[in-house]
Amino acid sequence: MRRVPLARSASLRLTLAIAGLILFMAVMAMAVQYRTAAQALERQQADLLQSDIDSFAELYDQRRIPALRQAIAERAAQTPQGRALYLLQDRNGRTLAGNLPDWPEDLPAMAGGVTEAAPRVFSLPPGRAEYTGIARVLPGGFPLLVARATTVTTDTLAEMRGTILWMALALLGMAALTGGFVSRLVLRRIDRVNALADRVAAGDLAARLPGARSADEFGALEDHVHAMLDRIQNLNAATNRLSDAIAHELRTPLNRIQQKLDQLEGQPELVGEIRAELRGTIRIFDALLDISGALAEQGQRPGLAPLDLSRTAREVFDLYEPVAEDRGLSCRIEAPPGLHILGDRSLLAQLMSNLLDNAIKFCAPGDTVTLRLTPQGARHVLEVADTGPGVPEELRADLFERFTRAARDRDKAGHGLGLALVQAIAARHGAKLDLPPRPKGFAIAIAFHKLDADLIDS
Repeated sequence: MRRVPLARSASLRLTLAIAGLILFMAVMAMAVQYRTAAQALERQQADLLQSDIDSFAELYDQRRIPALRQAIAERAAQTPQGRALYLLQDRNGRTLAGNLPDWPEDLPAMAGGVTEAAPRVFSLPPGRAEYTGIARVLPGGFPLLVARATTVTTDTLAEMRGTILWMALALLGMAALTGGFVSRLVLRRIDRVNALADRVAAGDLAARLPGARSADEFGALEDHVHAMLDRIQNLNAATNRLSDAIAHELRTPLNRIQQKLDQLEGQPELVGEIRAELRGTIRIFDALLDISGALAEQGQRPGLAPLDLSRTAREVFDLYEPVAEDRGLSCRIEAPPGLHILGDRSLLAQLMSNLLDNAIKFCAPGDTVTLRLTPQGARHVLEVADTGPGVPEELRADLFERFTRAARDRDKAGHGLGLALVQAIAARHGAKLDLPPRPKGFAIAIAFHKLDADLIDS
């Protein structure tokens, strides 16, 4: 069965597209919220400054300069350093009160009859700490400046930006995980149908998906596939029955016609031509009967015979051991005698030859190649392992596909067909393929069905 890589899955692309759209909308919503919060903080800062300067101006109106100077001094003393600035000057520019020695360079002094300036950002010293300040000229020509540091606002906005970034990354991670989970879930359901299609393509029209059907669109698809297979199987059975009936029913009258031709005299050439045509027709019906019998025996593995797998393994190993030693490899075999299966000797020898040839080809001097036979339950497991460079992880999923080769092995002889042939031979024998994990190198295990003891000597 051809498996679709997850990266090429249509369900993954669709899930990620939907998740990406949701992520974009969420980020845009957070950006709008960030902008709203920034504007609210700016307004709050301006309101606080306006409130401060209004309270100082009111105090000046009620109690004049001495009370204002005292209030500014107390406020400056109570305010943490760097959080707020206060400055009161006389009409000649001399400082009367506050925690600022002189009027900031970034904030021009008011002139030309201007009595109040809108909130403005300035630096103190220039290029370092930033403040938002508001200035007013009190009656009598006394410039008053009140400023608050932008640190609280900038820190709050920076924290919001960090939160938005982490939320976006978290949503992105969740989208990727959700996409992978949904895609794997969908692919598993699709793989069930694909596996069934593979069995049907191999000729098993009686194959069906196990278990109950789910109440979703995949369950409906499986029901439709089963109904289609039932119909195909019924039509195929009817066709076979019709072929058998035609062959049986017409073979007898054709034989009778041939016998009656023997009684005709006087036209030997015409009789010979008719007899030849009848023999050809009978052979066609014989062929139809042979095809019907072959279909009836499907799954019984015709052509396989009892085989000593241990002996075959040692014979193939003896051929490749000198080759391995010539290349500086250590070659070992662990094959207890008397392990029998039902198989084709030439195909199994070719299977082992391919595996040993691959191991020797890709190993370097000093590496070890091992051919091992192990009885495990109802199966005999053939394993060929080596301590070579192994197979790249990204290649393992497509290892048995034809023409599959790693980029690093392009300089080595071969066409990437060896393991595809191994898989085909294993399937011919009803064996299971496995790739056992190894700390170093590569291993492949093939589990064959044991041969019943009463069939070994038959």
